[in-house]
Amino acid sequence: MDFLTFKKFISTEALILFYYTGALLMPVGIWVSLLWLTKKYKLIHDAYQNTKDILWKSLTLKQQIKFISFFILCILFAELFWRMLFEFLIAYMQIRDALLNTQF
Repeated sequence: MDFLTFKKFISTEALILFYYTGALLMPVGIWVSLLWLTKKYKLIHDAYQNTKDILWKSLTLKQQIKFISFFILCILFAELFWRMLFEFLIAYMQIRDALLNTQF
């Protein structure tokens, strides 16, 4: 009953499970969603292909490497933010537990 009334929080183990699930599934899920959208809608597929062709032909090899590196860096920062969010949540729960266990 305490869990349903929010007097008891979910455990840190559950947060760690959610963290790893999200850290692994979000990039894969976004990629699969993009592939699904481009296959399902011809307009999106054509726009994607035209933009990719024009962009890739206009960039030098060095610029292409920088372009790909930028998106890899964005993914790494998103993963870092995801980790920091869950560290904050775990620390919050540990602080709350410590305050509740302190007797005055």
